[in-house]
Amino acid sequence: MRDFHLPGRSAVLATNAMAATSHPLASLTALETLKAGGSAADAAIAAAMVLNVAEPQMCGLGGDCFVLVKPAGTEEVQALNGSGRAPAGLSAETLRRAGHAKMPIHGIEAVTLPGAVDAFCQLHQAHGRLPLDQVLAPAIRYADEGIPVAARTAYDWAEDAPVLQGDAIRFYTLNGAALQPGQVFRAPGQAEVLRRIARQGRDGFYTGEVAEDMITSLRALGGSHTADELAATQATWGAPIGGSYGDVELLEHPPNGQGATAILLLNILSRFDLKSLPPMGHLRAHLEAEAAKLAYDARNRFIADPAPRLDHMLAPETAARLAALIDPDRAMPDPAPVTEAIHKDTVYLTVVDRDRMAVSLIYSIFWGFGSGLASARFGINFQNRGAGFSLTPGHPNEAGGGKRPMHTIIPAMLRRGGRVVMPFGVMGGQYQPAGHARLVSNLVDYGMELQAAIDAPRSFAGPKGFEVERGYSAETRAALARMGHAVTIPGTPLGGAQAILIGEDGLLTGGSDARKDGCALGY
Repeated sequence: MRDFHLPGRSAVLATNAMAATSHPLASLTALETLKAGGSAADAAIAAAMVLNVAEPQMCGLGGDCFVLVKPAGTEEVQALNGSGRAPAGLSAETLRRAGHAKMPIHGIEAVTLPGAVDAFCQLHQAHGRLPLDQVLAPAIRYADEGIPVAARTAYDWAEDAPVLQGDAIRFYTLNGAALQPGQVFRAPGQAEVLRRIARQGRDGFYTGEVAEDMITSLRALGGSHTADELAATQATWGAPIGGSYGDVELLEHPPNGQGATAILLLNILSRFDLKSLPPMGHLRAHLEAEAAKLAYDARNRFIADPAPRLDHMLAPETAARLAALIDPDRAMPDPAPVTEAIHKDTVYLTVVDRDRMAVSLIYSIFWGFGSGLASARFGINFQNRGAGFSLTPGHPNEAGGGKRPMHTIIPAMLRRGGRVVMPFGVMGGQYQPAGHARLVSNLVDYGMELQAAIDAPRSFAGPKGFEVERGYSAETRAALARMGHAVTIPGTPLGGAQAILIGEDGLLTGGSDARKDGCALGY
C-alpha cells in the first residue's frame, strides 16, 4: 500500500466495467458509453475519437492503430492491424539517389496512408453493440465545442508545434502559436468528417469528399498517393504472438509492430535473478539496459512487413545467446540504430466491459503532429509513419511502395493460467517494449500493486544515452555512470501507461500513469 503522506494516486476499483485513457474526458466518454449499454469495443472507439481533440499532437484520423481484443466468453485474443501502407510511388532507391541516408522524418516522403479509421469501423462491426452514430456522438460534440488544453498536452504541443507547415498551422495553432493550458481547441472540420463516418461507415472517410480532400492535399504537397490506394486501405485480423515470463504469458501484436521486442527482452531478462536485486537499484537498471540494447538491435534487424525471421528472434536459444553477452558489471557499447523510429508521441487506452470483453488499443500519428502536414479542407493531420522505414538496401524493412513500415506502437495483454488477466500498454514510442518489460517485471518479480508498478521510476538505454528518470536516487545514477553508462536525466518522462487487472473474483483494478493527464474510471 502506498504512503498516503506522499503525493500519488490510488488504483481505481470497480466490479462492472472500467476504462483507462490518457485524458479524463476520454475516460469519461468510455465510461458513459459502457453505461449506455456499449461494449468495450464501442467504448474504446468513442474514447479514441475524443482523444483526436484532446491530444491532437498525438493521434488523429490520419493515423494508424493496433488493437488486441479478448471477446466476451473466451480467453482467446484477436489482433487487429490498422496500419496503412506506403503509396506505390515510394522508392528507397529514388530517396537514396536524392541524397537521403535515412527516411525523412517530416514532409511528404514520410506520409503513409491512414489505416486507423478502417480498423475502428471493422472493430465496431465485429464487436460493437451500439449504433456507430451513437458511438461517435461525443467526439463530434467535443470537436465542435472544443476541449480545454490540459497541462501535459500543452507541454507537448509547444514542443511539437514548430514542425507544422502550410494548412496544418491554420488548424493546429492559435494565430500561429501553440495552445496554452486552458485554451480551447476546436476541430469543426474533423467533426464533419466524423459525421460522415457515422452515416456511411468507412466509405465516409476513404471515398467521397473527405478522400478527395486528403488526396488532393497530398498531391499538392508533392505526394504520389492516389484515390484508389486510399480506397483500398484495409485493416487485417490475425492472432497475437506470445512469450512466457514467470507465471504469466505476455501477448503482443505481431509485426509490423515491435511487440516481439518486448517478448525477446523478457526472454533475455529471464536468464537473470532479478527478484534478488533491489527494484530501484543500479544492478537491475543495468541488466534491463543491456538486455534492451540487444533486443532493440534484433528488432532493427528483423521487424518488418513481413518479418520472415520472427521465429528465430523469439527462439529460447536466441535469448540465451544474447544473455551470455551481458557483463553484469560493465555497460556494452550502444548499437547503432538502423531506423528512425525514436519518437515519443502516442495514445494508449484500455477498456473492460461488464461481459469481460477486453480491448487494448494504441493509436498514433507517429511523431508530434505527424508529418507536420494537414489536408486543406477538413484539417486531417497526416502521419509520418514512413519514417519508420529503412533505406538500407536489402533490409527487410526497406522502404517500398505498398509496404507497411515497422511500427513502434504496441498494445499488450497478460494471460495467466489460460485466462486474460490484464490488458495494458506503455506509450513512449521507442521506449514501449522496454516499458512493457519493466511493468511486467514490476508485477511478476516484485509483486508491486498495479498503480505502484506504473508509477515506479523508469530508465531506458536509447538513442539519447541512458535516460534515467529523477525518481531514481543520485547514488543509483552515479553507480550506473561508474559502470560505463552515459547517464542523462530526460527532459520529458519516459512514456505513460494504462492497465486494468481483471480479478477472478470479478474485481477490476485500473491504473493510469501520472506522467500523462489521464485517469482510470469504473462503475
